Amino acid sequence: MGQWIIISGANSGVGLEAAKQFARMGANLILACRDPPSRETHPMAAVEECRSIATAAGHSNSTIEWWKLEMSKISSVEAFAQRWLDTGRPLDVLCNNAGMNSLARKKFTGDGFERVHQVNFLSHVLLTLRLLPSIARSDYARITCSTSCLHYIAPFDLEHFNGERGIKGDMYAINKLYFQMWLVELQQRLLQHPEYEHITINGVHPGFVNSSIWAAPEGDTKFWFRLLVFSIVVSVIGVTSEQGGLCIVNLATNPKFSKENGGGKYINRVWEDSQAGLCADKDARLRLWNKLADDMALREKGLLKLLGN
Repeated sequence: MGQWIIISGANSGVGLEAAKQFARMGANLILACRDPPSRETHPMAAVEECRSIATAAGHSNSTIEWWKLEMSKISSVEAFAQRWLDTGRPLDVLCNNAGMNSLARKKFTGDGFERVHQVNFLSHVLLTLRLLPSIARSDYARITCSTSCLHYIAPFDLEHFNGERGIKGDMYAINKLYFQMWLVELQQRLLQHPEYEHITINGVHPGFVNSSIWAAPEGDTKFWFRLLVFSIVVSVIGVTSEQGGLCIVNLATNPKFSKENGGGKYINRVWEDSQAGLCADKDARLRLWNKLADDMALREKGLLKLLGN
């Protein structure tokens, strides 16, 4: 394989399982993760496991590294992106996978954003836009985004975009809707520019996965009973992290999701599926695009210059 792949949230759950599969295929991997709490696999342990898998598969020369990325800090996303750009390497695959549940208490980050909103959506937007010049230099050029079937039932509520009081709906589901809408809009804009038209970006629902994403964030015990009940339900009906990880790998490697077949799609596990109607609503997508641009100062940062602002 030999391609360069960045996977956010790759030390546990579907991200780790996807990384292991990529390692077996001979990819060069950057595991983009925070320094996690003790209950999670440490990124260096994940790196060693992936290296062992790669070596056993005959790919001992593969590069597999942990680069720190804290999705709840804009400065960390910026630093990570710059570190990659400084390598001068083309990026073949970006897997926007990191995420957290919204069952614990609401909290705002140091950047002023509701943390589920920032971790699950805003930081992925920023990371993707920052890395676009590097992705554009690859002939392969794929971006996968871990979205969810929950995007079908989420409300579109830009008046409470940052989780303000009065929001109706679950922040996890809402941000999965925003993510799917945004990637459709981005794909349309990429096609308008020769430098970017070969890049494909798609969303994937990896399944209802029984993974550490459903654990309570450290110190958040307000909704412990709700979390406990949800964890039990997931353990009974959820698929394994390995199954979920394979869905990401399939989207990143399957020829039917190549540039020849276009992007801006929603993949339900391994099959293309219909998207929520809002994803096809150009006006709603434009309103979301502009809201993101304003809240994150994307125009001021020059990140929309080649995408029609």
